[in-house]
Amino acid sequence: MSDLGPKKQAITMLADRLLVQVPTTEGERTARSGILIPATAQVAKRLTWTEVVAIGPAVRTIKQGDLVLFSPEDRFEVEIQAETYLILRERDIHAVASDRIDSGTGLYL
Repeated sequence: MSDLGPKKQAITMLADRLLVQVPTTEGERTARSGILIPATAQVAKRLTWTEVVAIGPAVRTIKQGDLVLFSPEDRFEVEIQAETYLILRERDIHAVASDRIDSGTGLYL
């Protein structure tokens, strides 16, 4: 390192890896009936939606900016410029929500 401070370097994702934002929904939530569910409540394996920030060259079906559904158990955290992101594999993604998908389930976020 030089006396000018740390040098900024571009990040390139490799293989089938995705860089995604940390979901903000990991706290308290409200059930449809209006009951408040605390963040400490044990629930069955709950999948989470998050936005894709960057993709590796081997990723085939997901684009930057897509919302993806993944299991919080299948993740690795990394800190970049004081922000926390997650690294996932494309095969760990359960669903993609984006404007460009023509044939889907008929469900929308």
